[in-house]
Amino acid sequence: MINALFFVFMFAALAAMVWAGMQLLQPQENPLDERLDELMATRRQSESRGGNKRRLGGGFLNSFLYFVSLIPGVDSVLEESEQLLRQGGFRNREGLAWYAIFNLAFLIALLVGSWMVQEDSKPLFSKALGLAPAFLLGWLLPKQVLYRLMRRYKNKLQEALPDTVDLLGIVLGTGLALDQAISRVCEEMQFIYPELSAEFYTVVMQVKAGQDRSKAFQQLVKRTGIEDIKSLAAMIIQSERFGTSLSQALKVYADALRMRRRLRGEKAVGEAGIKMVLATVVFILPVVFIITLVPAMLTMLNNLRGGIGAPAR
Repeated sequence: MINALFFVFMFAALAAMVWAGMQLLQPQENPLDERLDELMATRRQSESRGGNKRRLGGGFLNSFLYFVSLIPGVDSVLEESEQLLRQGGFRNREGLAWYAIFNLAFLIALLVGSWMVQEDSKPLFSKALGLAPAFLLGWLLPKQVLYRLMRRYKNKLQEALPDTVDLLGIVLGTGLALDQAISRVCEEMQFIYPELSAEFYTVVMQVKAGQDRSKAFQQLVKRTGIEDIKSLAAMIIQSERFGTSLSQALKVYADALRMRRRLRGEKAVGEAGIKMVLATVVFILPVVFIITLVPAMLTMLNNLRGGIGAPAR
């Protein structure tokens, strides 16, 4: 039983490593722009603080993040995880701390479980080597789950963007100002597309608080990391700067977004057949072979039990 559990953990760790490798090899939307934004943000943070921004105190969660960030290399991992949490829709202050606690608890649980399932008679070096799959699984799996949540949140925003942009163009055509039109669209879309409605409502609140509109839209692009929202923000900023009509441009842009959404759906349909090949080979074909071949093999072995030429029973 212990050996079976150990092999199950080994298989899960190898599967997680293969999955992580496949996810890393997938192309991102715009890696050059994301990398430049990341380098510029890191430079601004280093120039502004000149050291670790986390301070001791402010509750248990803040103190926990402070002590964890003291480990070399962990502070950059926390920054990346915080950025992923923001792009995944988790923007409360305690989100990063709870994620770090869950990640650490999951890693410790896997290490303890992997140590306990191994035989006591094994050498210490072999038992320590057996902890490597559990460590890799505990380190990679929470990050992959976070990537999955981020992609799901981005997909929700992309699916909601064409209808929202179209409605925004219609409301602007009635004569309302941009801030009032966005507020009206947020009220209409909060029950249909709550994620995108919350993002636009945040932009309106930032503008009402005195922040420049272009900066508010740039922060929206940084929070979401979606290329379509980046194009929309650039269109709105350019229209405000040069005084051009925005309602007609938004209608044309909404049609383009619908075309992109339809093309993404056709691409997903085309890839479905390829993805089903692996499931068919692994799960369906073995069952078909067992159903069709095993009865014939049992009958043949039963007939050959008395030797060649023996009468059938």
